[in-house]
Amino acid sequence: MGLVNSMHDPALLFISTDLGVVIRDKYPKARHHFLVLPKSDIPSIYHVKRKDLSLLYELHLLAVNVIEILGMKTDDFKIGFHALPSMQRLHLHVISTDFISSCLKTKKHWNSFNTELFLDYEYVRNEIEVNGSLRRIDKQKASELSAKELKCNQCNHVASNMPNLKSHLLVHSKR
Repeated sequence: MGLVNSMHDPALLFISTDLGVVIRDKYPKARHHFLVLPKSDIPSIYHVKRKDLSLLYELHLLAVNVIEILGMKTDDFKIGFHALPSMQRLHLHVISTDFISSCLKTKKHWNSFNTELFLDYEYVRNEIEVNGSLRRIDKQKASELSAKELKCNQCNHVASNMPNLKSHLLVHSKR
């Protein structure tokens, strides 16, 4: 019920339409981190079918609208879904690629956004359009992706731990 409660929290609400809401993530993993949720109760991306593509498109429009309101470029954001969602309720992430945040603490956090554990919106939409639904990621592959090295999302630097990666990411933010 966490996301449902957050959808009604005025402190978190960013945009609301007839079909969906955009809220600020309570534990942002970057300077800008939002969640786009449908008002209809859909448990996860794995419950979205071809008949739901228009809703998925509307959620994406809301995501792009967030970036426009911030006066930023879509190239500086990732828009997509977690292959292993941690919360029960369909939600689309809109997250800046700087990943500067005190809430970004673990390798699991990093890899959930910077490996194939993060499913780009266009990929998901295409899979549902072509196949009728999205297939779940294989548990073995998910485990391997979760354990991947901490590779910078902006260059080839590989960090030995999260504090080193976070220090390295600050170098990119000063450019």
